Amino acid sequence: MDKMQEAINEVSYMMNEKNNKLYSEDSLPYTIARSNSKKEITNSDIIPQVIASCIIHCIVIKVGVNMAYSTVLINELKLDNTGMAITENEESWIASLVTITLPIGSLIAGPLMDKFGRKVVCLLSCVPAIISWILLIFNKSIVIIYAARFIAGIAAGLTTTGLIYISELSHPQIRPMLLCLNSVFVSLGILITCCLAILLDWHKMAIVVCILECCILFALFFVPESPYWLAYFQNGMLDEKRVHEMRRNLKRLNKRQTIYEQEYSRIMEVTRNRVANDETSDTLITYIKNYYHKFTSPSGYKPMVILFILFTLQQLSGSYIIIFYAMSVFDEMSETLSKSFNENNALVMLGIVRFVISILTVFSSRRYGRRILCILSGIGMTISMFLSGIYMHFTMSHEKNGGTEETMTDYKWLLLFFVLSYICFSTFGIINIPWTLIGELIPVSIRGIGGSFMVSFAYIMMFAVLKSYPYILKVMSMKNIFFSFGSVSLISTAYVYFFLPETLHKSFSDIEKMFIPSKKEKQNDVNSLNC
Repeated sequence: MDKMQEAINEVSYMMNEKNNKLYSEDSLPYTIARSNSKKEITNSDIIPQVIASCIIHCIVIKVGVNMAYSTVLINELKLDNTGMAITENEESWIASLVTITLPIGSLIAGPLMDKFGRKVVCLLSCVPAIISWILLIFNKSIVIIYAARFIAGIAAGLTTTGLIYISELSHPQIRPMLLCLNSVFVSLGILITCCLAILLDWHKMAIVVCILECCILFALFFVPESPYWLAYFQNGMLDEKRVHEMRRNLKRLNKRQTIYEQEYSRIMEVTRNRVANDETSDTLITYIKNYYHKFTSPSGYKPMVILFILFTLQQLSGSYIIIFYAMSVFDEMSETLSKSFNENNALVMLGIVRFVISILTVFSSRRYGRRILCILSGIGMTISMFLSGIYMHFTMSHEKNGGTEETMTDYKWLLLFFVLSYICFSTFGIINIPWTLIGELIPVSIRGIGGSFMVSFAYIMMFAVLKSYPYILKVMSMKNIFFSFGSVSLISTAYVYFFLPETLHKSFSDIEKMFIPSKKEKQNDVNSLNC
């Protein structure tokens, strides 16, 4: 403990010496010099971080591919003449295996990224993905398909590391924008699969995606390791080699000297706080005790609770269910709109809409922040769903024998418009923003394990909601389901307005302080207890 403290003090002294030389002309104290972090950074300053973030985000392309490829694979197997015809039960397993196993990869990603580093786990995520595609390429039975989908889900779960990685590489002023790129690359994976489905069969698609995954694995070798991880997770020692690597990586990401010094001071501040608060011990009991205290501290449990509720509302609002229902709507309207408007065209349309809106979200998040986007998204989702429910109410007439008859069939485009509007608004905020907040709200000390737990919870909720939807549909009419989604969207909007903090332009230390009670609040709590 003493050796680690002395090493950090020595590094801090060296940092302060450089800062004193840097600001000696104006005779500004170090604390005032740090306020320069509020200044806007230029486009040339962010280019290295944007390039590194785009390479890292490529690992989530597999998540989008997995979502869309299951539909393509199932449809092709139904028509395949190779003796691999599938039953409805096998069809459901092919579609759901990825969702079931994804939390496994997400849960193991947390301890792995804290132990071996963010970059290593990102590289590791590509290995099972490549194995899954090789199994599909040489597939000869339904069991092999199950195994491939099982492994693909674990690989997708390991991509949780990307959000943590990018949040630690990026400058606070562009962090929201770079984190929102996650949804762009997921949508890109969906779009790539939809476009390939028009040109290739499922077997040739597996070959193309396998080659793409190998290229991503190669590109990841050129990305620097997280400076935060190099400085923070030291296993009780802060050696010169890791400090040198941390400074070198930080310099690669921040070419301008002033920004480099500012980021360096932020990292050392977080590291000093860890040394001041942690108990260094090799025993498992103390290790678990330290993590327990971190999770139960206000800066630990408060953001976890906020994200827990936000992800619950995200799933209950039908953000993912409605996408699958939209496919049914497109298929139903194909005769009304055009003879060439088939299922593949619907897939491409859905992919393009999600991709374009995801790009708009990236630039909007940097300018307006997260809360405003989520509020606008919730309002748009609420209006779209209530209008869809009203449309269903006035266009479905009940017959005397208990059945229903659809009226106003010439106005089917209205329902298409409402559903597409819902997809646009949900992609603009409620679908994308909660995932990016994992890398910001959760403190560095528990970000790996806490982020993995949160992603696992979100996908378990997604699996439960998607599996229960057909049974709910039998009990409730589609009109009532639309109204339910609209009501939950309205509740989500109110929740974001009252409870979700804004993280735009805030450092990790500033975000953690938002959840720690002030001295005045602590004193009021003590006084209330005394009374």
